[in-house]
Amino acid sequence: MDIHSIYKPSEIEDKWYQYWMSNKHFRSSPDAREAYTVLIPPPNVTGVLHMGHMLNITIQDVLVRRARMLGYNACWVPGTDHASIATEAKVVKHLADKGISKSMIGRDDFLTHAWSWKEKYGGIILEQLKKLGASCDWDRTRFTMEPSLYEAVIDVFIDLYEKGLIYRGTKMVNWDPAGQTTLSDEEVVFKEVADQLYYIRYIGVDFDGELLVATARPETIAGDVAVCVHPQDLRYKEFIGKKVRVPLIGREVEIIADEYIDREFGTGVLKVTPAHDINDYNIGLRFNLPVIDTLNADGSISDEGQLFIGEDRFIARKKWILQLKHEGLLAKQENHIHNVGFSERTDAVIEPRISTQWFMDMKKFMKRNPEVLSSVLSDKVKFHPPKFKNAYRYWIENIKDWNISRQLWWGHRIPAWYNQQGDWVVAKTIDQAVQKFADKGIALQAKDLGQDSDVLDTWFSSWLWPISVFDGIGENANPKELDYYYPSNDLVTGPDIMFFWVARMIMAGYEYKRQAPFGNVYFTGIVRDKQRRKMSKSLGNSPEPLDLIQKFGADGVRMGMLLCSPAGNEILFDESQVEQGRNFCNKIWNAFRLIQGWTIVEEPPNEASIQALAYFEIRLHTVLIENEKLFSEYRLSEALMSMYKLIWDDFCAIYLEAVKPPFGLGIERQTLEKTQSLLKILMGMLHPYMPFITEEIYQELHNETPVRALIVSDYPRPRIAHRQEQALEPMQLITEIRNLRSAKGLSPKETLKIHFPKDAFVFHKTGALIEKLANVAIQESANNLESGRFLVLLIGKFEVTIEIDHSIDKQKSELLKEQAYFMGFISSVSTKLGNEKFVQNANPAVVKIERKKMKDAQEKLQIIENQLNRLS
Repeated sequence: MDIHSIYKPSEIEDKWYQYWMSNKHFRSSPDAREAYTVLIPPPNVTGVLHMGHMLNITIQDVLVRRARMLGYNACWVPGTDHASIATEAKVVKHLADKGISKSMIGRDDFLTHAWSWKEKYGGIILEQLKKLGASCDWDRTRFTMEPSLYEAVIDVFIDLYEKGLIYRGTKMVNWDPAGQTTLSDEEVVFKEVADQLYYIRYIGVDFDGELLVATARPETIAGDVAVCVHPQDLRYKEFIGKKVRVPLIGREVEIIADEYIDREFGTGVLKVTPAHDINDYNIGLRFNLPVIDTLNADGSISDEGQLFIGEDRFIARKKWILQLKHEGLLAKQENHIHNVGFSERTDAVIEPRISTQWFMDMKKFMKRNPEVLSSVLSDKVKFHPPKFKNAYRYWIENIKDWNISRQLWWGHRIPAWYNQQGDWVVAKTIDQAVQKFADKGIALQAKDLGQDSDVLDTWFSSWLWPISVFDGIGENANPKELDYYYPSNDLVTGPDIMFFWVARMIMAGYEYKRQAPFGNVYFTGIVRDKQRRKMSKSLGNSPEPLDLIQKFGADGVRMGMLLCSPAGNEILFDESQVEQGRNFCNKIWNAFRLIQGWTIVEEPPNEASIQALAYFEIRLHTVLIENEKLFSEYRLSEALMSMYKLIWDDFCAIYLEAVKPPFGLGIERQTLEKTQSLLKILMGMLHPYMPFITEEIYQELHNETPVRALIVSDYPRPRIAHRQEQALEPMQLITEIRNLRSAKGLSPKETLKIHFPKDAFVFHKTGALIEKLANVAIQESANNLESGRFLVLLIGKFEVTIEIDHSIDKQKSELLKEQAYFMGFISSVSTKLGNEKFVQNANPAVVKIERKKMKDAQEKLQIIENQLNRLS
């Protein structure tokens, strides 16, 4: 058989992916099997593959491929999110490059451009996922704005409105001047910013003197409607009720008192600007103060700002300071570090803004659905790792109303209809709206109505994803699909969207199915570089994923990512990790080539091969048992590492070396067939992690005509559960002899004479294997050996004697160090056990462990002293 001398992933990855696709191995439809369902967290339609996606998708694929091999009807649903803010920004820029603005062409034409952009670029990331090996059911690909999913969102809005859970109101909201839309609290990212704090003179109107006010936002001074102090602040008590003049504006405003004021900040005097700060807004409500909005929607100064009208807010800030200096009203300025809110999407500084929006009453919703919290706390929905439960609980218990409207055109348009007088109704169609107005006693025609121009928050569609992808909501609902696949089994996502998405999907699940949408949530870590910086293209520290795949192969990249990614912890990415993955592929490939290159001889297996097989089968099934537990606990990285060591250390370095025939000779047929069978099992174990190379080798081992492809073969199951220690002691001896050769500079080709104690049955039983792998000759007795020509190794509790020229003084020195250590250790434990309080108060199990430590140490000390006596 012609096998490439080196592994070439580029030649096999496309081949096997197309094979899996053409044979519909990813396809799922309801049948008699138990379903295993995973839903891809839909990437933005604007997105391209990045390192976070690579990690997330690889973990999902591992879970799905393993479930498929375990006999489940594995269904992995892919799709994309319409991403209102990000997509609209992309389309606006695309049009602007052509000299076209949104307002110029109107809503309908803009949406035509947006859909065209989506069709051209929206599928890029899904095609990239295929390069990684994602085994999604691509026939099920969904998009959050396709007709049935769009309709589901509208139906849910109407349903929740009619239940009294959605309302329209005027509140202070988070405003993104770059996206020109509101944002929910969860979409605001706070960053520590180094700013200036300006101390500004407010001149008294009905008293001589001034009050110094500290502010970081002088550009909003034109919106000041009061100055506020703490009622118990003796410095300012005499000024309460008096008036000052707003700097540069001249407006007279009252000095009021409120306990909200922090007497330690600045001078203890606050300028009250209700339009531009939530705390000022609340003070304004308590004192019935007017609201003066000095900013336009794009963050420029409005007409009510009076000065520097039309200027950007940050440019206006500088001009305000210059003018205040010129007028002698700036007393001083100092460095000031504070937290500032930024848009999670556009990175623009957020402006508090009073606006009429649509909200969801979350406290009322939670009263209807207490399981949203209890399901997580009781582990009905299990978080991996569980440390995120506390953050989840805090957010739910302190939940605020959800601002669900966005001032955008791309998205699910709010089904509210207005007449010319500002009256409104919520209805799915304009005809239904006309009827609802009639029901209210208002007669009008369709031409008299206009639909709300806002769209819904993107997350208002994403929260329905576990239900809507199976068409579980609306007039055309498909109960057969939903009942079979819902709830899904595992959700893999980042902790950064736990509130945005995970919590809200649980909410929708209980509201519409009275059941949680998934059983487990696996939180991936954040991928960072070696300097612990979050990877981003702007920092230039994020490698191009497809370049990594091209260089190291998809399997190498998958393995490299997973070896360093325990659930919920940061991943410090280094290219050497995927290089290690590629090297592992090469190791497996070389082992395969070695096996397939052997010629067969019709002879019975030799003793070394029989013993090697017995050893390896114990290790194999021990790892299979361990991995079942690791998978049940979602410790996927540890499971992969155990397989890595099994293949690299046990299979390649020990088993193959033991059964390998001498150069130029053949291998026994039975040994070869058993070795090929073991390699098939190993490929099955490893397939979920490294699907391409494992399928290639598995198919080759079956002469490309297996009964079933590896992807749909049975996952290996443990058959025996021997004590692992029985298998490890001979390997420990082989390792110690190899280390001894290295330390003494002895040639591996030199056969050493070795002696076992009579009761060391584990060594006698595996003698042929030890002789071959350690290049030793087992002798009958160690009696009458000449002093200075032997060395004793302690393996477990057995003394193994090796005939060798060596330095008695050096060995004595090493043994004396060990003797001193064990004597000190025994003294320490003895002191502890001699303490009556410890023995009486400690857990009996702890005391038992300490006594066992003492006994084991005493036995080892006796062996060491025996060795020293012999050397003497």
